[in-house]
Amino acid sequence: MPEKGGIPTSRLSRSTKVGRLAAATAAKQMGTRATNVARTDEGKQRALAKRQLETAEEIVAALGTMKGAAMKLGQVMSFLDVGLVPEEFREEFQAKLAELRDAAPKVSFKDMRKVIETEYGERVEDVFETFDPVPIAAASIGQVYKAKLHDGRDVAVKVQYPGVAQAVRSDMKNLGMILRLMKRVAPGLDPKAMGDEIRTRIDEELDYELEAQNQRTLARIYRGHPFIFVPAVVTSLSHERVIVSEFVAGRGFEELKQLPQDERDRLGEIVFRFYFGCMYRHHQFSGDPHPGNSLLLDDGRMAFIDFGLFKRIPAAVAELELEIARLGFAGDGVAMIEHLHEAGFIRKPELYTPEGILEQVYDMSWWYGLDEEIALTPEIATEIMIEMSDPRSSHFSKMRHETLPPDHLFGRRLEMLTLAVMSQLRARGNWHRIAREWIYGDPPVTELGRLEAAFYAEHPPAAALRGVA
Repeated sequence: MPEKGGIPTSRLSRSTKVGRLAAATAAKQMGTRATNVARTDEGKQRALAKRQLETAEEIVAALGTMKGAAMKLGQVMSFLDVGLVPEEFREEFQAKLAELRDAAPKVSFKDMRKVIETEYGERVEDVFETFDPVPIAAASIGQVYKAKLHDGRDVAVKVQYPGVAQAVRSDMKNLGMILRLMKRVAPGLDPKAMGDEIRTRIDEELDYELEAQNQRTLARIYRGHPFIFVPAVVTSLSHERVIVSEFVAGRGFEELKQLPQDERDRLGEIVFRFYFGCMYRHHQFSGDPHPGNSLLLDDGRMAFIDFGLFKRIPAAVAELELEIARLGFAGDGVAMIEHLHEAGFIRKPELYTPEGILEQVYDMSWWYGLDEEIALTPEIATEIMIEMSDPRSSHFSKMRHETLPPDHLFGRRLEMLTLAVMSQLRARGNWHRIAREWIYGDPPVTELGRLEAAFYAEHPPAAALRGVA
């Protein structure tokens, strides 16, 4: 049995906890539906909002006690991250999500040291010149320390918690129950297909050698970039449960939110270009765009870190999504229905009208579909999140006949959480004109765009080399 405060690994205890939660949540929602018969529309909305908040809080509470893949699942599936709750509860609920995202088992350095020395077969003092035993950051499956190499380089050392792999395996067996809870928040998704995709991504995240490979790839792609920086990996010191990379120091997100408007506009554009650019230009991207994974360096560049949750997509998947955008911009609803049906997004095309499908797509993507300056806010992000996955959506009746093919799951998560980060910055910009660079290959209209175009002229994206827009 694990020590007090450690990582629980018993499947029975963990599945019992989730099972009780699932049953309680279902009973409450059935009660709400029965009571709603006698309520006014306004009363129904208030009751549904209250139930959504309670369900979300229960999911956070359950996942937060499990610490393995269940906790990671709470981050992976954080559709709730931008506030699928009524405005009056949003600040409180986001604080609870932040606790889940940042929570970590209390593991002593003595135990973490054993992981490091087992991986290297040497003492910590022989591998590093200095090693600070006080962690500088904590994640769901590991902890980060600052150290110095014998050649004088400062490095960040991420170490996996002992026993976390066993905990993850237990959680993977319980994934079906957890997904049924999440399906109450996002009912249009296919739990089996989603489960297979999430299992693959989380299994990969346990392998720090694979994460090192992901980070090396992006560090190479963005080497010399004018405003994006990805720290280099120390390959010789990166093993299955330890990853060592160049240490970066910069201003964190809470400080960035207090900067003047023009600086926040610039940072919002950098965030947009990095995450969307990775997906559509390079066909590989971090699946975890959240505020803790970026820092503003003193030279004005933005550093992006943590590439454990990572997704590579075929060129055809990227092109399919770009074609959806082009059809939407062109107002071709007939072709849109056909395209989405063939791609597996909608099961019953006869339920849709050209006008209706265009309205639905518009409600989810207007922030970069309108050719005008948009000032993003958390309220805008919340509204779009509701339209994408919530029972309060005006398109909810149709969403029950929709699914999300596995290859597109993390792309949609990237889109939603990138919007969330940009919205928390309250960034302004003509996001449509920026997006046209990868959707149509248009020339840039912003200063950052021109700097990036000059960079890519010398370092063509792999996708461009293959002739993909």
